Amino acid sequence: MRKRVVLALAVLTWLPIQSKAADYIRETPAAPQDFSPRSVLSGQVAVIYGRSLWFGKRRTLVRLAGIDSCELPQWALDPKVTAAEPLAPLACGALAKAWLKRVVGSKVVSCSISAFDNPNEGTGICRVGSRDLALEMLRVGWAKLSAPFPSDQLYVEAQQNAIAARYGMWATYVLDMEEWRRRAIDKTLARTPQADLNLLSRRQSEISPPFADARRQPVWRDQ
Repeated sequence: MRKRVVLALAVLTWLPIQSKAADYIRETPAAPQDFSPRSVLSGQVAVIYGRSLWFGKRRTLVRLAGIDSCELPQWALDPKVTAAEPLAPLACGALAKAWLKRVVGSKVVSCSISAFDNPNEGTGICRVGSRDLALEMLRVGWAKLSAPFPSDQLYVEAQQNAIAARYGMWATYVLDMEEWRRRAIDKTLARTPQADLNLLSRRQSEISPPFADARRQPVWRDQ
């Protein structure tokens, strides 16, 4: 069993990567085109992903500004080793959605839209009462900053604290979301954890602390 555990961890932690580790996405997405004046949407919503809300009455999708989260079919791997499952799969996309859904519930959400990709899709800062939903997702570790230099220092501090405490996805082996979107072929809900294990073993970047943690561990050697 010891050899199985060491082999599984070695696959993830010691294979060379093609670029340096990074806490943030290196490619900054193109700024969305502004289709209309700044506006505010308010009402009950359906949570689509860990960063997206659907205003049904307005037929408008709003993405939370400043953050990114696992895609719904995306898997992470829990590095906590057990006898039964050396690297247990963890549905990071589903868990991110579930947390945002828990925060929102049936409450009224208010979104200040900063820009529209098209008339029915926008990006903005969304709140339930005084709670900033993007900040909440960063605080619990189910989202990450989508840009290296956010304007809100509270966002930076929330992510730093979540990483230090290993909250949410920061306790797992998880592939950077932008890299996942580029490289994943099967993006359906039928996607298996093995597919993401394969991507992680050939990762081009690292965002989660357990990779570095594992490299600091002593190597088991049979005598």
